[in-house]
Amino acid sequence: MRFLPAVIVDAVLVLIFAVIGRASHDESPAGFLLTAWPFLVALIVGHVLAALLPGRPRRPWSVLWGVVVWVVTVAGGMLLRVATGDTAQFAFIIVATLTLGVLLVGWRAVTALLRRGRASRAATDGSRVATRSDHDAEGTAAPESASDGPRAL
Repeated sequence: MRFLPAVIVDAVLVLIFAVIGRASHDESPAGFLLTAWPFLVALIVGHVLAALLPGRPRRPWSVLWGVVVWVVTVAGGMLLRVATGDTAQFAFIIVATLTLGVLLVGWRAVTALLRRGRASRAATDGSRVATRSDHDAEGTAAPESASDGPRAL
């Protein structure tokens, strides 16, 4: 169930979106599930769709996966709201699209940047270690024969 952590993070973010939205309109935050349920249903559909797409992104924490989930969550959530007699005013559609985009794609982008930074630091540290191990105690290059192959760090 490698998808479950991403689904949980996304669901928590959708719930936060609903709580903040209700509070900003002086509505009881306690009714946040009434606002959130269409988006939560669409969120699950978005994850299933992302998993089933041909040539799909392979990791649920990837930015591309997040874009699929975001688009389906917004479109599906709005359609479910209207289908059940709720409203989807233009301003709400814009705010929901932008906010959910920042939340659902944003955490994936931050994760990707952190992983990339960590990988480049590890590569830099690894090259420094390899460079130091190629020299003996006196600072001269250690002999290396063709049969030695690559050195393990």
